Amino acid sequence: MKKLSIVALIALIGVAALRADIIPSFAGTSPGSGTNTVWNYSINITSDQQVTTGDFFTIYDFGPFILGSNTQPSGWTFSSSLSTPPPAGTNPPDNPTLANLTWTYTGSATIPTGTNLGGFSVTQATSLFQEVPPTKNGYFAAQGTRISSQGTKINNVGQIPVPVPIPEPTTLSLLALAGAGSALRAIRRRK
Repeated sequence: MKKLSIVALIALIGVAALRADIIPSFAGTSPGSGTNTVWNYSINITSDQQVTTGDFFTIYDFGPFILGSNTQPSGWTFSSSLSTPPPAGTNPPDNPTLANLTWTYTGSATIPTGTNLGGFSVTQATSLFQEVPPTKNGYFAAQGTRISSQGTKINNVGQIPVPVPIPEPTTLSLLALAGAGSALRAIRRRK
């Protein structure tokens, strides 16, 4: 019985070691034009994994960003939506009021195992650039191609830093008006 448990444990470790994923990482922020903040990400293509045409990763619930501010390496295409279908077998939380960021590989050359690829970014409109802006845990989901299984797709999900949502100026104005209205009502009631 003890031998069976050890064999099962070794088999489990072997399966875990063969896990292959595209892992996005937060690479920090940098100043954009004016007071805007550029959010930078990179990806790591782990063992037994490669990226082929159609593979992708999505950062969920990033929030508002400046349209057209995205950058990506050659062969990658950017898209954004409020609701993004996840890769099969993954279930990242997705707030339908916050923008998701998706980069899809459209190149023809295969990106091999062990590649660490940077240069994925978007710019967020901010009133003041902060070198270390407030972040929260968001989620990513990715689809890659496994080498050892004749090109079958493999999907993964995990956490990644995203900006803390900042209310838009119009939202702040509405909140201020509501607060002023409530204060006036309270004063009238006292009289």
